[in-house]
Amino acid sequence: MMTEPPETEPPQPSMIALPQQHQDDPNGLALFRAYPHLRERLPYVALGCLPTPVELLERVGAELGLERLYVKRDDLSGVTYGGNKVRKLEFLLGDALRAGAQEVITLGFAGSNHALATAIYAQQLGLRCVSLLMPQVNAHYVRRNLKAGYHFQAELRPCSGAAVLTLDLLRKSLHDRMRDGVFPRFIPGGGSCPLGVVGYVNAALELADQIRSGQLPEPDIIYVPMGSMGTSAGLALGLKAAGLRSRLVAVRVIEDKWASPQALQRLLSRTATFLHKLEPDFPSLVGAEDALTIRDDCLGDGYARFTAKGMRASELLREKAGIVLNGSYSAKAFSAILDDSPQRLARNQTVLFWNTYNS
Repeated sequence: MMTEPPETEPPQPSMIALPQQHQDDPNGLALFRAYPHLRERLPYVALGCLPTPVELLERVGAELGLERLYVKRDDLSGVTYGGNKVRKLEFLLGDALRAGAQEVITLGFAGSNHALATAIYAQQLGLRCVSLLMPQVNAHYVRRNLKAGYHFQAELRPCSGAAVLTLDLLRKSLHDRMRDGVFPRFIPGGGSCPLGVVGYVNAALELADQIRSGQLPEPDIIYVPMGSMGTSAGLALGLKAAGLRSRLVAVRVIEDKWASPQALQRLLSRTATFLHKLEPDFPSLVGAEDALTIRDDCLGDGYARFTAKGMRASELLREKAGIVLNGSYSAKAFSAILDDSPQRLARNQTVLFWNTYNS
C-alpha cells in the first residue's frame, strides 16, 4: 500500500493547450444544441473551457500494445481549476444564482477536489462557500487542497463523520436562513445529483460531436473513475442519448457503501426522469445501464489509499504524455487499462481514457 507518493510537478501553463472558454457562447453546449428547450429550462452559468480536447496517446499506446488509445482532457476544463467538477458546477451554481442564494454548502473528504472547485467558482460568482469535510488518509494533495480552499475564502468545517456532518449542515442552513433571509443552496458531495449529472450528459454529447467531426473514432470502450458516481451516470445517459455504442467501464475508487451498484442505478433513474420531464424528447433510461460495467479490482486498501499499480499508471502517463494523475482517482482508473491491455483489449480497439483530474 502507498499512502503518499512523491510530489510530481504538473506541466507549466505555457505547455498546456487550453480549449477556448465558452463564456461568449453560453448556449453552445452540445446538450443545448441537441435539446434546445433545455436552454431555458435548466439553470446554467458558463464556467469552463469546453469542449475539452481529445488526444491520441501514441507513446503510451505503443507501450501498452494499443494503436488507438485516446484521452479526453477534462483536466483542461477550466482556466483557474479543471477536472470533472467544472461541468457539474455550471448547472449547480447556476441553480444557486437563479434561486437568489448568497451561499452554497457542500461536503466531502478533507482532500476533496470537488470542495475546492466549488470554493473557487463560488468565489468567482460572488457566492460564499462552506465546505463540511470528513477525515481521510493524508497526502500532499490533501494539504494543498485545504490551503487552496482557505485561499479562496471557503469556510472549512471539519466533521468527524456522517452524523456530525448532517447536524452541522442543518444548523448552518438555519443560521444562514435567519441571517440572509434565504436558505443556502446545498450541493451534495461530488456534485452528484440529477442537476449536476446533467454536466456529464452534455460531456457525452460533446464527445459524439468530436467523433462526427473526425477527431477520434467511436470508442469501443471508455474508462472513467467512479467516486460519487455523477460522472459515470451522466456519461452512461449521454452515450445512450447520442446513439453511441461505446462500453463504459466505471472504475470504483471508493468503498461500496458510498458507491454501490444500487445507488448508481438510483442516480441514473432519477437523472433520466428529471431530464425527460423537462424535455420529453430526451430518451428514457432503458438500455443506458446495460453498457456500463463497474470495476471493483482497482480500489486497493480503500478510498484515497494509493496503490502500487496506480502509481505505475501515473508515472507512465506523466513520462510518456506529460499528463498528471491523482492517486485517489484517475491513477486507479488508468491502472485498469494497464491490467486489461495484455489480455482483454485488442490492438486495433479504440480505447478512451476520460481524465477527470485538474491539470
